[in-house]
Amino acid sequence: MSHSQHLQKSPAPALIFLAFAGLYIIWGSTYLGILFGLESFPPFLLVAFRFLISGSLLLTYCLIMGEKLPSIKSTLIIGASGFLMLFIGNGALTWAEQYLPSGLAAIIISTLPLWFVVLDKKQWAYHFSNKVIILGVLVGFSGVFILFSGSGSVRISGNKMQMISFGILILSTICWAIGSMYSKYKSVEGSTTMKAAIQMLTAGILSLGVALVLNEPNGFEFSSISPKSFWALWYLIIMGSLVGYLSYIWLLSVRPPSIVGTYAYVNPVVAVLLGWFIVGEAITTQQAFALGIILIGVILVNLPKLSQNYKADN
Repeated sequence: MSHSQHLQKSPAPALIFLAFAGLYIIWGSTYLGILFGLESFPPFLLVAFRFLISGSLLLTYCLIMGEKLPSIKSTLIIGASGFLMLFIGNGALTWAEQYLPSGLAAIIISTLPLWFVVLDKKQWAYHFSNKVIILGVLVGFSGVFILFSGSGSVRISGNKMQMISFGILILSTICWAIGSMYSKYKSVEGSTTMKAAIQMLTAGILSLGVALVLNEPNGFEFSSISPKSFWALWYLIIMGSLVGYLSYIWLLSVRPPSIVGTYAYVNPVVAVLLGWFIVGEAITTQQAFALGIILIGVILVNLPKLSQNYKADN
């Protein structure tokens, strides 16, 4: 490996820290943002507004900075990952939060690191020979389960829409993992920002199409949007999509997907802390215990990467 290649694969630790902080904290708060947004917006219209606006802002920025649009082939490849991650992944989450508690949705999404380990074929030799990573994934998931088990939120009732939502979220999490790895390993033209813009616009256009098919605009009026939903939408656009998603896409280019996916452990913790801070919910002993278990899982998954020079092809 040349010196220049080494520098490319060794970004500043401070940048990596900030990017992970963005995923862990900001994305943890988007569950609440989506819930507030759904008070005034139908689900697919909410997703469409979120990604059409954020994607347009990013694309405009890229063009102003002198970037050229990728080739049609590259655009289709980038769009495919946007379809899997944002349209299916985030669209399904937004739709499901109509029927499932946000805490339960966070638990389901927290299975993401498991899917990365199982589906990332290029890393199988490393993952399945490293018991610490496997243990960390299992410990982290068990901690998330403990976090909500006492409240009863993991006990899905016989409600048909809840059961359907549960299944759709599992499938969407798998699609997010596949889309993430596709985005990581498929070589295409364009900067990280340009790729994110195309992915967001793809998801926004498809979501708008679904919204029209479902006749969501019927009865929807901009004048009826509550201040809470209005600001929630802009929070999702600026912090969730622009800051958070760009951090995610960048991290995928410099770290293994299974390591990047550990944000899914911390998101439910952030949801609990926000509930305490904003709504005044008490943090129980069980929640504090679960928080410790989750953090141990995150440390275990990251420990091999921090303790040795991981030479896999990223």
